[in-house]
Amino acid sequence: MQRFCTIAFVLGLILMIFGLTYALPIAASLYFGDGMTEHFLHGMSLNIGCGGILAGLTMRFRGDVKTRDGYLLVPCFWILMASAATLPFLWGVPELSFTDAFFETTSGLTTTGATVFVGLDQLAPSLNLWRHELSWIGGLGIIVLAVAILPLLGIGGMQLYKVEIAGPIKDSKITPRINETARLLWLVYAALTIVCMLALKQAGMGWFDAICHALSTMSLGGVSTHDANIAYFNSPDIEAVLMVFMLISAMNFAVHYQALHRKSIKPYLQDPEAIPMLGLLVGSVLVCFLYMLYYNVYADWFSTFRHVTFNLISIGTSGGFVSADFSSWPPFLSWWMLYLTCITACTGSTGGGIKMFRALLLWKQAGREMFSILHPHAINPIRMGNLIIANKIIFSVLAFIFLYFIAVVALTFSLLFSGLDPVSSLSAVLACLNNAGPGLSMVASASNYQGLTDFQTWICIIAMLLGRFEVFTLLMLFTPAFWRR
Repeated sequence: MQRFCTIAFVLGLILMIFGLTYALPIAASLYFGDGMTEHFLHGMSLNIGCGGILAGLTMRFRGDVKTRDGYLLVPCFWILMASAATLPFLWGVPELSFTDAFFETTSGLTTTGATVFVGLDQLAPSLNLWRHELSWIGGLGIIVLAVAILPLLGIGGMQLYKVEIAGPIKDSKITPRINETARLLWLVYAALTIVCMLALKQAGMGWFDAICHALSTMSLGGVSTHDANIAYFNSPDIEAVLMVFMLISAMNFAVHYQALHRKSIKPYLQDPEAIPMLGLLVGSVLVCFLYMLYYNVYADWFSTFRHVTFNLISIGTSGGFVSADFSSWPPFLSWWMLYLTCITACTGSTGGGIKMFRALLLWKQAGREMFSILHPHAINPIRMGNLIIANKIIFSVLAFIFLYFIAVVALTFSLLFSGLDPVSSLSAVLACLNNAGPGLSMVASASNYQGLTDFQTWICIIAMLLGRFEVFTLLMLFTPAFWRR
């Protein structure tokens, strides 16, 4: 019982912290006079009030969060925050159901960027900003923000950090103290967001659009203020800025910190993921560009290169922005982009999917197995850069890949069972599980997710949560061993 009370105390504290995030849309509502100020004030009051009551009732149970508690706390926190964040949508858009509102907030916090909203151009500016802020908060993980603050309140943060940070190697830290690590990561994240915002303004966006799109670019959320997404601006300069910052966001933020700290590009060259990621994207762009030229999809080579490059980098990194309806392109191109969402983003980035590290490790393991067949007595360790990978990490990656594809199959068949067509089913699962956003057919960028039934919407919500928690964290809760004393 004490274990659950400790978790409840931490949830109360984080709920209070989350309540403070309502300040930005409140300021926007007051500035634009969109009539949403009261809704956000009520939401802030409920979050801070309920969080304070919960923390107050369980104050005497405060203590260190154990690793096992972290696996329970993280999903509880994300589900609680997604539920709390629905309030402004439910009050501001009365015709919106709770299922659709929860889908929207979960999509934001998991940085998926899928939406059920139609008429974004007419949506209240503060609600639009709220969608983008949720994406930005979810980008690096609000739990990482919390562990930078909770140690000051006497709450250990390492267990939460290890559960929340994506990737197979979770013990590496920038600094010896976990709260300092979290603060440095958020400092880099916030600084890059400001630079992105200024670059978008310089490229031609208005201030409001620049702020919103900077928030969703650095989180690789793909959330936009317009139904037409980036096609609304029809600007090569804006697309170029977004591509640069999506590539930055798809790399390990710890590497960004080291590069800035040393004032050198060596950390990128030494990172085992950065060069393969860029190589994969460059090669894909060239192949897809030539493929599109062959099929004469666009009238000239520049338009072809522009749209192929932007959409492939955006979807491939799980950014989710679109400048054209890629679902109408030849099937090879659209499916290849969805495949890239599985493996392109690096460990420690804001992207989703299997991650480049796991893909490279699996490739090297396959090579080692073939080498062992020819040389059964040879010692052939797997290296990633200068690091020798322990077998326990390889086994963990193999288990993750297996569970990942089991999740793809199970969720796809669930959507097929509900009556959704095969293309929409598989693409929706891949887009949501990899936190990429747009899929194909019924869930393409031109139609979004508003046509799904409630059952289909909840399947997509489960896929987004599984992707954000990297499968293991959520499935761990359904094993009998987890609940044994």
